[in-house]
Amino acid sequence: MDDEESLRRFGLRPARAHLDEIRELLGEHTARERRAQGEGDTELMKLCCVQLFNSGDLDDALLIWSAREASFDAACSIDVEFLLGHGIEMTKSHLAAHPSPSAPAVLNRLRDLESKGAFEGFSVQEFAAGYDRYYEED
Repeated sequence: MDDEESLRRFGLRPARAHLDEIRELLGEHTARERRAQGEGDTELMKLCCVQLFNSGDLDDALLIWSAREASFDAACSIDVEFLLGHGIEMTKSHLAAHPSPSAPAVLNRLRDLESKGAFEGFSVQEFAAGYDRYYEED
Protein backbone atom coordinates (compact mmCIF):
# COMPACT_ATOMS: atom_id res chain seq x y z
CA MET A 1 0.00 0.00 0.00
CA ASP A 2 1.28 3.48 -0.79
CA ASP A 3 0.22 6.86 0.59
CA GLU A 4 -2.36 7.50 -2.14
CA GLU A 5 -4.09 4.17 -1.49
CA SER A 6 -3.98 4.73 2.28
CA LEU A 7 -5.49 8.18 1.88
CA ARG A 8 -8.28 6.80 -0.33
CA ARG A 9 -8.91 3.87 1.98
CA PHE A 10 -8.70 5.52 5.40
CA GLY A 11 -8.85 9.29 4.84
CA LEU A 12 -7.10 11.76 7.14
CA ARG A 13 -9.39 10.94 10.06
CA PRO A 14 -9.73 7.17 9.99
CA ALA A 15 -12.39 5.23 11.81
CA ARG A 16 -11.20 3.62 15.06
CA ALA A 17 -11.62 0.23 13.40
CA HIS A 18 -8.75 1.08 11.01
CA LEU A 19 -6.24 2.46 13.52
CA ASP A 20 -4.56 -0.88 14.27
CA GLU A 21 -4.03 -1.47 10.56
CA ILE A 22 -2.48 2.01 10.23
CA ARG A 23 -0.22 1.32 13.23
CA GLU A 24 0.88 -1.98 11.69
CA LEU A 25 1.60 -0.26 8.38
CA LEU A 26 3.65 2.41 10.13
CA GLY A 27 5.51 -0.24 12.13
CA GLU A 28 6.27 -2.28 9.02
CA HIS A 29 7.67 0.71 7.11
CA THR A 30 9.57 1.90 10.17
CA ALA A 31 11.30 -1.48 10.39
CA ARG A 32 12.11 -1.39 6.67
CA GLU A 33 13.48 2.15 6.95
CA ARG A 34 15.65 1.15 9.92
CA ARG A 35 17.13 -1.72 7.88
CA ALA A 36 18.09 0.59 5.02
CA GLN A 37 17.24 4.21 4.40
CA GLY A 38 14.87 4.35 1.45
CA GLU A 39 13.53 0.84 1.97
CA GLY A 40 10.54 2.18 3.90
CA ASP A 41 8.04 4.52 2.26
CA THR A 42 8.55 7.76 4.20
CA GLU A 43 5.61 9.46 2.46
CA LEU A 44 3.35 6.65 3.63
CA MET A 45 4.94 6.85 7.09
CA LYS A 46 4.15 10.58 7.22
CA LEU A 47 0.54 9.96 6.20
CA CYS A 48 0.20 7.26 8.88
CA CYS A 49 1.47 9.82 11.40
CA VAL A 50 -1.10 12.38 10.21
CA GLN A 51 -3.83 9.78 10.58
CA LEU A 52 -2.67 8.79 14.07
CA PHE A 53 -2.24 12.44 15.11
CA ASN A 54 -5.82 13.09 14.04
CA SER A 55 -7.04 10.09 16.05
CA GLY A 56 -5.56 11.69 19.17
CA ASP A 57 -4.46 8.52 20.97
CA LEU A 58 -1.65 9.49 23.35
CA ASP A 59 -0.14 6.00 23.13
CA ASP A 60 0.70 6.64 19.47
CA ALA A 61 3.29 9.26 20.42
CA LEU A 62 5.99 6.64 20.99
CA LEU A 63 5.15 4.81 17.76
CA ILE A 64 5.38 8.09 15.86
CA TRP A 65 8.67 8.90 17.58
CA SER A 66 10.06 5.51 16.60
CA ALA A 67 9.05 6.12 12.98
CA ARG A 68 10.65 9.56 13.04
CA GLU A 69 13.90 8.11 14.37
CA ALA A 70 14.10 5.34 11.75
CA SER A 71 16.34 7.35 9.41
CA PHE A 72 17.40 10.82 8.38
CA ASP A 73 14.76 10.84 5.62
CA ALA A 74 12.06 9.76 8.06
CA ALA A 75 13.04 12.51 10.51
CA CYS A 76 12.80 15.05 7.69
CA SER A 77 9.38 13.73 6.61
CA ILE A 78 7.75 13.29 10.02
CA ASP A 79 7.25 16.47 12.02
CA VAL A 80 7.85 16.19 15.75
CA GLU A 81 4.48 17.91 16.23
CA PHE A 82 2.81 14.64 15.19
CA LEU A 83 3.49 13.49 18.76
CA LEU A 84 1.22 16.24 20.07
CA GLY A 85 -2.25 15.08 19.03
CA HIS A 86 -3.56 16.15 22.44
CA GLY A 87 -1.25 19.13 22.81
CA ILE A 88 2.11 19.55 24.49
CA GLU A 89 1.06 19.42 28.14
CA MET A 90 -1.04 16.25 27.88
CA THR A 91 1.67 14.56 25.81
CA LYS A 92 4.37 15.45 28.34
CA SER A 93 2.21 14.20 31.22
CA HIS A 94 1.52 10.97 29.38
CA LEU A 95 5.19 10.40 28.60
CA ALA A 96 6.22 11.19 32.18
CA ALA A 97 3.98 8.39 33.43
CA HIS A 98 4.62 5.92 30.60
CA PRO A 99 6.59 2.77 31.51
CA SER A 100 8.35 2.48 28.13
CA PRO A 101 12.14 2.79 28.35
CA SER A 102 12.06 5.26 25.44
CA ALA A 103 9.50 7.61 27.05
CA PRO A 104 12.03 9.63 29.14
CA ALA A 105 14.20 10.36 26.08
CA VAL A 106 11.19 11.49 24.06
CA LEU A 107 9.97 13.61 26.97
CA ASN A 108 13.39 15.21 27.34
CA ARG A 109 13.50 15.99 23.62
CA LEU A 110 10.06 17.62 23.76
CA ARG A 111 11.07 19.66 26.79
CA ASP A 112 14.25 20.76 25.05
CA LEU A 113 12.37 21.80 21.92
CA GLU A 114 9.75 23.55 24.02
CA SER A 115 12.42 25.52 25.92
CA LYS A 116 13.75 26.71 22.55
CA GLY A 117 10.29 27.94 21.52
CA ALA A 118 9.63 25.22 18.96
CA PHE A 119 6.00 24.80 20.04
CA GLU A 120 5.18 28.43 20.70
CA GLY A 121 1.73 29.10 19.29
CA PHE A 122 1.20 25.41 18.50
CA SER A 123 -2.43 24.48 18.01
CA VAL A 124 -3.64 20.93 17.40
CA GLN A 125 -6.44 22.25 15.21
CA GLU A 126 -4.22 24.53 13.13
CA PHE A 127 -1.58 21.83 12.67
CA ALA A 128 -4.26 19.35 11.52
CA ALA A 129 -5.75 21.98 9.19
CA GLY A 130 -2.33 22.49 7.60
CA TYR A 131 -2.18 18.81 6.70
CA ASP A 132 -5.79 18.89 5.49
CA ARG A 133 -4.65 21.53 2.98
CA TYR A 134 -1.44 19.62 2.17
CA TYR A 135 -3.27 16.44 1.25
CA GLU A 136 -6.13 18.27 -0.45
CA GLU A 137 -3.64 19.70 -2.96
CA ASP A 138 -2.28 16.29 -3.96
